[in-house]
Amino acid sequence: MADMTTRRDTPAIYADLQGRLLAGGFAPGAKLMPSVLQHEYGCSANTVRDVLLQLSKVGLADFAIQRGFRASRVSAERRDGLARFRVMLEQEGAVRSMGRGGLPWEARLAAAHHSLIHIEAQIARRSEGAPYMDLWMEAEHNFHRTLIAECGVPPLIETFEGVYMQFIQQIHDLESRRVATHFHTVIEEHQAIVNAALGSDASALRAAIEAHHRRHFL
Repeated sequence: MADMTTRRDTPAIYADLQGRLLAGGFAPGAKLMPSVLQHEYGCSANTVRDVLLQLSKVGLADFAIQRGFRASRVSAERRDGLARFRVMLEQEGAVRSMGRGGLPWEARLAAAHHSLIHIEAQIARRSEGAPYMDLWMEAEHNFHRTLIAECGVPPLIETFEGVYMQFIQQIHDLESRRVATHFHTVIEEHQAIVNAALGSDASALRAAIEAHHRRHFL
């Protein structure tokens, strides 16, 4: 539950609700009632309603007139569609970034990968990875965001951000139950992406990105 003494402004409410929706804080399909949530955040129901409307626009909540708001439902079909769309966006964004970014982009990508692989290696050494999932997801988001950062197509990046958030909402529970040994494969996949990007091999980069997401295809 949010701390009413510190979470009264709209951006903080948005961030908190977004985090809860991403991390399974509400059951899939659960009703989100502004009249209830307003007491958690110490604000008006209209403020919560406005925030939920914004979250529905980025796909993290569902809204229907006269039926209100619900947490987005989770399904294998939805996960498949988002994974395939991510592949399309990341392939195009990464290849364009590789051609435009130069050494500064390569350095940022290598740094993002170094941070990510350190976390993944620590998880892989343990019996299970659930306690580190939020840390890993933050580093993984940064890595994939950096991968497309220099594509020169702002709408592609904006679309990727929305798709990424929806995708994380779909896989959070699935990923949190993975055994730590799963991360040996993930480490190899991320390494293949970096190797192709830094080696300026567009075909290998496209293939590595698709291979990384293929487990989520139906």
